[in-house]
Amino acid sequence: MTTPSQPVRVLVVDDSAVNRRNIGEILSASPEIQVIGKAADGEEALRLVNTLKPDAITLDLEMPKMDGFTFLRILMSSRPTPVVVVSSYSQKENVFKALELGALDFVAKPDNQEVDPDAIREQLVSKVLLARSMKNSALVAARHAMETMSSVVRRPKTANSRKPPRRVIAIASSTGGPSALMDVLSRIPGTTSSGIVIAQHMPDKFTRTFSERLNKRSSLEVAEARELDEVGRATAFVCPGRKCMEMVVHNNAYRLTVSRPSEHDRYVPSADRLFASVAKVVGKNAVGVILTGMGDDGVAGARKIVEAGGTVIAESESTAVVYGMPGAAVRAGVVSRSLPLPELALWLAQLDP
Repeated sequence: MTTPSQPVRVLVVDDSAVNRRNIGEILSASPEIQVIGKAADGEEALRLVNTLKPDAITLDLEMPKMDGFTFLRILMSSRPTPVVVVSSYSQKENVFKALELGALDFVAKPDNQEVDPDAIREQLVSKVLLARSMKNSALVAARHAMETMSSVVRRPKTANSRKPPRRVIAIASSTGGPSALMDVLSRIPGTTSSGIVIAQHMPDKFTRTFSERLNKRSSLEVAEARELDEVGRATAFVCPGRKCMEMVVHNNAYRLTVSRPSEHDRYVPSADRLFASVAKVVGKNAVGVILTGMGDDGVAGARKIVEAGGTVIAESESTAVVYGMPGAAVRAGVVSRSLPLPELALWLAQLDP
């Protein structure tokens, strides 16, 4: 972990010379970042990691000799380092595989015509700078959680979704969230009487693929939310990227509305807005969960849950890849308990008598 006065030393890994140059220029434009090396494949990257010992790495996944996945496996077992995957929209499945292998986060390639270049520059710089506040122990813990997740017994999905839930679990997460959510949802049985709604900070076009991956890895029925989807028992809905989601009562059922963000939404998707709506609809039967992520999204909404008689828990600093969101909620006094990720998942799984 670097100090604020030191630049974050970054290794750029990409088989395209153009991409290496573009990414290097974006990062070097920040006075807080120093590009210390560039590699064209995983083998060269591993050699440079051992000699240069970077604070952070940007990584392409499709490379010759040694691809990004093999590189990640070796890196995370030998020298855990924050890795930001730089990928195109066409590699959505690969991105989530990389996150499960220990990558910190991802951004779209800066040469992609579908994305705003200025937004990508800002995202890439801000995510690389996270290396300053991260602890390698959290990276190791997150990686271990993903390894042990395969041993969790996933029960068959049940025809439980048409029953109204006894409680609604609203989850907020950002950087590091995909792996944390995979761990949490994989441990909740399909017999749960809870319904789950999720605000994960993620670009559009990725949330559907992410939802499908969660659905395959858990006993719950998981989907990207659509307008007026019904929240039933053992269902989980992920807010679409670049949209905001709220819970309402419609035709005597708990349903979801999906809309464009307003000028008042500081984060998109907005956990604050989702939490506040859940508090209004289900009151004391609301459970707010704040996982790893940058910023303080979820704090204001968590306060609404507490005021309604509900419960709020947060991921503890020992496993949170980025302790920004859960730490902000703890400091605000809205959290009843903080738990390491595996214990948090089991606590949610055991809410039913």
